[in-house]
Amino acid sequence: MDKLKHTLFGLEFKNPVWTASGTFSYGLEVAKIYDLSSLGAIVVKGLSLRPRKGNMPDRIVETPAGMLNSIGLQNPGVDYFINETLPKLKKYDTKIFANVFGEDEEEYLAVAERLDKADGVHGLELNVSCPNVKKGGIAFGTDPEVLYELVSKMKKITNKPLLVKLSPNVGNILDTADACVSAKADGLVLINTLLGVAIDVEREKPILSTITGGLSGPAILPIAVRMIWQVYQKYGNKIPIIGVGGISNCQDALQHILAGASAIQVGTANFYDPLAPLKIIEDLKKHLDKKGYVHYKQLIGKAHRMIIKEA
Repeated sequence: MDKLKHTLFGLEFKNPVWTASGTFSYGLEVAKIYDLSSLGAIVVKGLSLRPRKGNMPDRIVETPAGMLNSIGLQNPGVDYFINETLPKLKKYDTKIFANVFGEDEEEYLAVAERLDKADGVHGLELNVSCPNVKKGGIAFGTDPEVLYELVSKMKKITNKPLLVKLSPNVGNILDTADACVSAKADGLVLINTLLGVAIDVEREKPILSTITGGLSGPAILPIAVRMIWQVYQKYGNKIPIIGVGGISNCQDALQHILAGASAIQVGTANFYDPLAPLKIIEDLKKHLDKKGYVHYKQLIGKAHRMIIKEA
């Protein structure tokens, strides 16, 4: 029995190790290093209705145990992806999830409609950390009512699995998770980046051109695990959770899984160790063998059960 093979959203995955959107481009660059078929899934860089140039430099800055980025969702647009990039990705035996974003509800729906018809796209991941231009620039993912409406309408547009990548920049992660569950999302991705600022003390000004950026990397691991814990504690196996945030190695991935994640995404680690996802896959197998587990699913949410058992 393959200890990592599993089914989610009606799809069969080789293993629970995915690559996170924005840190793996569209996969083709890394295909020069290793066979993408080894991965459980690839979540491609965010796609908008029209091409975007992104923000002006500086757009990335290293921080203690992480990095801040303010790329500005640069991408060639959904049509280019479908016509030019997707045919090349389809050559690999792995699942492809398209990350979707928009400046308003209409753009989200238009992008989703195109991707729903695209052969080779297995599911959609909604990036709801984007500012809603029609609601004063407040992110879609921080307003439960707006989020509920968006997810509900997206579910009518697509028959493919719809995952929602939640923003951690909220008072209570359960409020937005509840909105997604009520709107019939197929899964939750926890978490997106946290807002941060880095200042150049010599120039005495913020380093990023946009001042704020998204913090990712090892520094956010405990926050991601905490939010996964909270959502799993409330919903258990009622809705799959995909864990992302601070995963650099197998131990990090196991924290996500033990907290309740059914699969994980490797993000920032891809920048400094492109082989990180493959190492995690192999080390997961070794861990299961060492512990005597039949399948990795035995570990999903186990930390919760251990507390109950000891109590």
